[in-house]
Amino acid sequence: MEIVMGFFQFLRRKKKNKVKLFRDDKDKTKLTESKQRQTTGAETQPQKIPEEDHLGLDTYCRDITPLSLDHIKEGQKVELSLYLREDVLKENGLEVQLQNKSLQDFEFLKVLGRGRFGKVFLAELRGTDEVFALKMLNKDKIHIFRDVLHTMMERRVMIMATDHPYLTQLCCCFQTKDRLCFAMEYMTGGDLAYHIRRLGRFDEACSRFYAAEIISALMFLHRNGIIHRDLKPSNILLDAEGHCKVADFGLCKQGILDGRTTSTFCGTPLYLAPEIIVKREYGASVDWWCLGVIMYEMMVGYAPFVASDRLQLFGSILQDNPDYPCSLSKAAVRILKAFLVKCPEARLGCVASQNKEEAIKVHPFFKEIDWVLLEQRKITPPFKPQITTKRDRERFKCQELRITPTDDSVKPLCQYIFNDFSYCNPRY
Repeated sequence: MEIVMGFFQFLRRKKKNKVKLFRDDKDKTKLTESKQRQTTGAETQPQKIPEEDHLGLDTYCRDITPLSLDHIKEGQKVELSLYLREDVLKENGLEVQLQNKSLQDFEFLKVLGRGRFGKVFLAELRGTDEVFALKMLNKDKIHIFRDVLHTMMERRVMIMATDHPYLTQLCCCFQTKDRLCFAMEYMTGGDLAYHIRRLGRFDEACSRFYAAEIISALMFLHRNGIIHRDLKPSNILLDAEGHCKVADFGLCKQGILDGRTTSTFCGTPLYLAPEIIVKREYGASVDWWCLGVIMYEMMVGYAPFVASDRLQLFGSILQDNPDYPCSLSKAAVRILKAFLVKCPEARLGCVASQNKEEAIKVHPFFKEIDWVLLEQRKITPPFKPQITTKRDRERFKCQELRITPTDDSVKPLCQYIFNDFSYCNPRY
């Protein structure tokens, strides 16, 4: 009898285990089917799905609090959607406006320059006589976190630049399926590098004027926690009246306020500050070093540090002292030496006991500058560039320009990152 009862108990356990195995297999099948549906983008539940879910983003990204960007190393590939969402940009005070320009609104005249991510064209706004410098970047080349940050930073700074007379103004920015476009004011007067080559060097009065306008622009950026990091004569442009404007904000760094610093190695070798070369933490001091190098070039006619290769150039910047021609005044030599101090803490504009940047304005070299009138653009430039008309196409040597097609397979995530890129300056 006990044997019979034991046999029936065995059968019951076997049936129970079989049912359990069947349920486990059924659950596994459901789980597999659910994963397949998620992979193929099929909807599984009637719950409310965020708009970005069709881009293949994590469904739960809407529940993740956006983190600070400071702990991310430049160059790191990350889930950018968590850091560059529209609400994050609006929290930072950036007003997002609707797109109202497109490539069809512009007629291309010539190529002004080429870069790693795209080209800069001279383009005319159809139906007007206005020409712009149209910078076009390829989305498929802006694929790492650092490049995206630099692109968005450039946009932010140019939007902010509308509040200052000596920063390049942005007309609008828009995007196509594969490109990001900045339409900026076209500076018809050329850049400082061109004029230095053409004239050999500037007199001190001319150098003082341009240096003062650059100082005004840099102080505005620094007050807003931004350092330029790529200041050089080719990035200082002249307008039709002869005033200069700082351009190219692609290497700017934000958040440098209240003693905060950064350590990224970037910039143009000839203008790198010693603290960047030795990979020290740095702040606004690097911009004042660059200004010292530019002022030396303007007044002397060549760079203060010259070498045959990059390694020797860095060694010269770290160890050598420039030669100061006897043609320079004592005030000019003093301010050049003050800007080209190797130690950033002792550099002009960085000494706390001298009221930092305010010490630049009261330096004897700038005693003839009325800073109030300068801010109002009421000081007459030393010379006015010779310009015909903006519609004079003969001097542009116009040729048929075609925009090279790029790979259409831009990842949906990249499209999502730049959802809020478009902007229109209300002053244009």
